[in-house]
Amino acid sequence: MRAAVYEGRGASDVLQVKEVPTPGPGVGEVRLRLHVAAVNPTDWKARKSGGDLDADFQIPGQDGAGVIEAVGPGVDLGRIGERAWVYHAAYRRPFGTAAQYTVVPARQAVRIPEGTGFDQAAALGIPYITAYGCLLSDGPIDGQTILVHGGAGAVGHAAIQLARRAGAHVITTVSSKAKAAIATSAGAHVIVDYTQKSALEQVAAAARAGVDRIIEVDLTHNLELDRAVIVPHGVIVTYAADADDPTVPVRALMNGNVTLRFVMVYGFTPSTIAAAIDDITRGLVDGDLTPLPVIRFSLSTRSPRPMTRWRSAPPARC
Repeated sequence: MRAAVYEGRGASDVLQVKEVPTPGPGVGEVRLRLHVAAVNPTDWKARKSGGDLDADFQIPGQDGAGVIEAVGPGVDLGRIGERAWVYHAAYRRPFGTAAQYTVVPARQAVRIPEGTGFDQAAALGIPYITAYGCLLSDGPIDGQTILVHGGAGAVGHAAIQLARRAGAHVITTVSSKAKAAIATSAGAHVIVDYTQKSALEQVAAAARAGVDRIIEVDLTHNLELDRAVIVPHGVIVTYAADADDPTVPVRALMNGNVTLRFVMVYGFTPSTIAAAIDDITRGLVDGDLTPLPVIRFSLSTRSPRPMTRWRSAPPARC
């Protein structure tokens, strides 16, 4: 099969498109012929850092969508021909989704509901599971006010939609009119341009009783605003890390009994992932989830380097 691979960690020039053996499904696994793969920041971060590879090569790509064409022992033969989206395909495994085929444990191939296309399904995994865990791992948020930073990014966009479905009042921050349009289509109640000097005042005005939960993409730069609007016993959840760690005002957060939580989607419990998949599936069926704009790249023999530049998980055709 054709795949984008790297045989050692480094910058984008370590990527190459080449022929590699098509993997076969083992016990409890399925093989998909991929129609679309999605690009996430985690892909290039994993490629650039870390020690030696666990295999001779690594195919990047955690998320994708396609059709199950083979199953291993212990998997229902009836799944052959099923349209499915996959998550965590390259996590501690060499066969990611930047290829014509991938093999994953059967539970990591999720049936795509009727009416949902491959483009949208391919970009569900990392963004939507992350957003669900940030929002709902502590319990219901119905009636709460949620602040989602970066509402036009993949996780932020997903968080807006899942928070609306859960009954929350959603405020989001963006940096341009184009991104505001994306956040509006996702269903945000209030949109604030964080580049404006009045951003803090705008958030405070939109949440007069304070913000109950903040979904944070840039804790280093947003912590002052977050502290100003979070309610006592509120929760700040950060799913991204900058090169520079923030200075955490411990006493101020303690005084408000504020919870500062750090999450990594790969460490979510099976029950959280299962609950996320259930909510995502119901959201698709209900028509509550809308995709981000698509930027498409072909898996051809030319260098796939442009795929590494996008921050918000646009799909790429295999």
